[in-house]
Amino acid sequence: MPDKNIILSFESAVPFWSSVLFAIALWASFIIQGWAILLVPVFTLLILPIIDQYAGLRVENLDTNLKESQLFWYRLITLIWAPIQFLTLFGILTLIMYTEMGLAEKIGLFCAMGVLTGTIGINYAHELMHKSGKIERWLADSLLAMVLYSHFRSEHLLVHHIHVGTPKDPVTAKYNENFYKFFIRVLIQCPISSFKSESNKLGRKGLPPSDFSNPFYIYLILQIFMIVLSFLIGGFLGLFLFFLQAFVAILLLELVNYIEHYGLSRKILKNGKYEFVQPHHSWNSTYKVSNWVLINLQRHSDHHFKPARSFPLLQNLGATKAPQLPHSYPAMGILALFPSAWMSIMNPRISRWREMFYPEITEW
Repeated sequence: MPDKNIILSFESAVPFWSSVLFAIALWASFIIQGWAILLVPVFTLLILPIIDQYAGLRVENLDTNLKESQLFWYRLITLIWAPIQFLTLFGILTLIMYTEMGLAEKIGLFCAMGVLTGTIGINYAHELMHKSGKIERWLADSLLAMVLYSHFRSEHLLVHHIHVGTPKDPVTAKYNENFYKFFIRVLIQCPISSFKSESNKLGRKGLPPSDFSNPFYIYLILQIFMIVLSFLIGGFLGLFLFFLQAFVAILLLELVNYIEHYGLSRKILKNGKYEFVQPHHSWNSTYKVSNWVLINLQRHSDHHFKPARSFPLLQNLGATKAPQLPHSYPAMGILALFPSAWMSIMNPRISRWREMFYPEITEW
């Protein structure tokens, strides 16, 4: 058992602070302009998958008995990211209104901004929303409001984690469903299912959906604040650029959601209920560098098995316990944009998954 008074060193947490470099890179993109606007998207979507292949896997696990108080340097980056992202997003939006940057460059820069807010911002919001503290929840809501996707908190906690791997979960990508159909479907279904879940939660307390404890009021206020601030800063152009980065961020989030559970299903038991969520109901990847950037999001099998577990404590699970992706999330995300290539690689893996974990099931 580790000493509960020992705080893990900053040096051990440093790799997970790599997200700060992405914010710095975006500021550098604004300052240098020209080709530099491609820094963040090119590194995230093209160079990072290559680095992963050379850096290899990280299979080491921290002791799950470590306490939250011992993870100070790991948790700190998730707590300070919201102000970093807010200053980056609205700081650059303000400054480009007073610089001679072409419209094409502004559009490119805010597509890059969407890569930042989508791959890092929403990911940190995901970590924070799983905490019970009010500060963490507020920071998660702030991050999601910056990309106009606030309902994601309700959908993720009240729908996805409960119904993952079943038809009741919109975010579980179906077998042979391509990403584009999935994306349109979740954009429609998730806001509805999340509001319905919050309404049902209030109903169990004898309260109507209009009760002010419904978090959708908070979602609406925060999103209106972000929209109005964007308009006050840059008028209709500022509003357009803000909406553009939000769309890119949402696209990347749902691309990750598509990857995480594609084709995986939970078994219906004899009592008519679904089996409990197991590690083999999520695709796993343990590539070292991308897990640093994504704060262990790719250890997704353990996250669904133990949702309350903080990101540093998520365990690497081998192929006998969890299905393994052939590459990291960034590489698989690019692959998912090409449905034929995606299915040619993933569908055989699903067949092997079915044979391995559910040999008794012949009809799917």
